Amino acid sequence: MLSDIEIANAAVLRPIKDVASETLGIEERHLVPYGHHKAKVDLTHLASLADRPLGRLVLVTALSPTPPGEGKTTTTVGLTDALHGLGHSTVACLREPSMGPVFGMKGGAAGGGYSQVVPMTDINLHFTGDFAALAAANNLLAALIDNHVHHGNELDIDVRSVTWKRVLDVNDRALREVVVALGGHVNGFPREDGFDIVVASELMAIFCLTESWADLKRRIGDIVIGYTRAMKPVTARDLGAHGAMAALLRDALAPNLVQTLEGAPAFVHGGPFANIAHGCSSVMATRAGLRLADLVVTEAGFGADLGAEKFVDIKCRKSGLRPDVAVVVATVRALKYHGGVALADLGTEDIGAVEAGMVNLRRHLDNIREVYGIPCVVAVNRFPSDTDTEIARVVDLVAAEGVRAYPATHFADGGLGAQDLAKGVLQALDEPSPYTFSFTYDDDLSLTGKVEAIATRLYGAGLVTWDAKARRRLTRIERDGYGGLPVCVAKTQYSFSTDPTVVGAPSGHELHVREVRLSAGAGFVVVVCGDMMTMPGLPRDPSASRIDLADDGTILGLS
Repeated sequence: MLSDIEIANAAVLRPIKDVASETLGIEERHLVPYGHHKAKVDLTHLASLADRPLGRLVLVTALSPTPPGEGKTTTTVGLTDALHGLGHSTVACLREPSMGPVFGMKGGAAGGGYSQVVPMTDINLHFTGDFAALAAANNLLAALIDNHVHHGNELDIDVRSVTWKRVLDVNDRALREVVVALGGHVNGFPREDGFDIVVASELMAIFCLTESWADLKRRIGDIVIGYTRAMKPVTARDLGAHGAMAALLRDALAPNLVQTLEGAPAFVHGGPFANIAHGCSSVMATRAGLRLADLVVTEAGFGADLGAEKFVDIKCRKSGLRPDVAVVVATVRALKYHGGVALADLGTEDIGAVEAGMVNLRRHLDNIREVYGIPCVVAVNRFPSDTDTEIARVVDLVAAEGVRAYPATHFADGGLGAQDLAKGVLQALDEPSPYTFSFTYDDDLSLTGKVEAIATRLYGAGLVTWDAKARRRLTRIERDGYGGLPVCVAKTQYSFSTDPTVVGAPSGHELHVREVRLSAGAGFVVVVCGDMMTMPGLPRDPSASRIDLADDGTILGLS
């Protein structure tokens, strides 16, 4: 089988104006083209659609991720193509890839095999410049903070309390902690600083939750950058930064329209970290899709304990959106891994390990139905090493939980390989739901109570403990009036616990909170558990070493 980039480079793409008009009814005059195959949709046009009824929303999530990967984005694209091929007006809504993972360990994030969004190289690299705009706006605020201090510090900012970091969109561990303003008094006051990757910036989370230019500017103004020496919060609005930052993001806020390999429309817009933020594509794009199509297929980052929880408790809470059905992606390999099989042995048939690993998928299914109140189906993303016996056993195990499972081969066969899954999703959408949509916790619960609700109801934890510094920070946040915000738990995606090596479905474990961060503009409080990095490093053998440019201008090695 050809590589992802070979498949993408061989594809014959339709002009994006034709995709827009024929699948979504968007006239060419409402597009802002970036070449022939990608475009932004004018926000004024999208605002004119406000009275249209919304379509139905399908959320793609997964069991706890494993090193081999589960193919959540590939499944999102394959399901979109299958629904589109069956004659249903369907659009996919995905996050934009960060160049950090593209050049680091993960590679691209445009799907895989014959279930990709294209132009793949553009999407994985600079795309329409959204991330560059976000980096510029983020770094403008950082510069304005230091400039304010240099010119007299009228707000009396305690520079030791400044939490706003600079960003860039590639992995660079050497920039995690730096000292700025060296070289004498003309360069400002030296202080400790650091860099995050763009997708970890609070500005990215704001970008993906906002619904208008006015809302964007308000949220940016609410960003707390640090504190005065009298311990009062200092905001971007206090610095007069919010207007200029919003101006830098004016054009970026319009959703990006591309297509799948089979010509279905796809909005690829925004890309917040799925740990330190909510890990969902933009509300702007999701709502646009729901007004333009009958079905929207979107995904949440990582497994259902992290991505789907944040989709529900943050994105849905803030926007009013509600998923009509969830698709939980599972693989035989992931189940065997959670059943205790070593990575090197996942290609060997092992029914016992499949059965043992079902404990992980079972907890996710229970959480989705009983905690979130969303009906669900399981997509069994089939890999070549999977045996018929293993696939059949997964289907039976899922059926025993009262859920239907559908094997799918969309990676190799495109939309045709996901048609059974698509029909299963349509059936689930048409059936009366026995569940009532709900959040994991109520708004009026304390921040501590919200964390405990997530830990005990979703993770199976026995208790939550706090570093003294984290507890003091939480008290300050509540004192300053932010106690009513939802919480965003940042922890490893590989386990229900904070230890990435503990697979399956551990119970009674301790969730230890080592740090608390306020994202006032985005409208949530980040609770950091375990060893989370907001500026990744490059691996020993980075993907960048395999990416090349041919003499004819073709990009090679991107995956």
